[in-house]
Amino acid sequence: MSFETISLLLNWLEMGALLAILFRLSSTFQLIASTQRELRRAIHHLGERRAAELGINNAFDGPGNAFDSFSPHARAYDESTIELHHFARLSLGLNP
Repeated sequence: MSFETISLLLNWLEMGALLAILFRLSSTFQLIASTQRELRRAIHHLGERRAAELGINNAFDGPGNAFDSFSPHARAYDESTIELHHFARLSLGLNP
């Protein structure tokens, strides 16, 4: 075999290896994206369940409303909203 033939063969092998790495990275990024979607869905579901446990289906239900800062419903809603934003920032890898 001549030098040119060996060089061409090695170039094709290198190209194949690079394509294999790119396909592997693609599947890794798809896994990361699906995991992030599942985490967001779980956080959203957790927030809905917690709101239902606290009886906050509507901001205008009960004795107070969303603008009444002394209402226990408003305080509980604010606390759950802060926690959801905190969890969302953590799932995105941001510092709170």
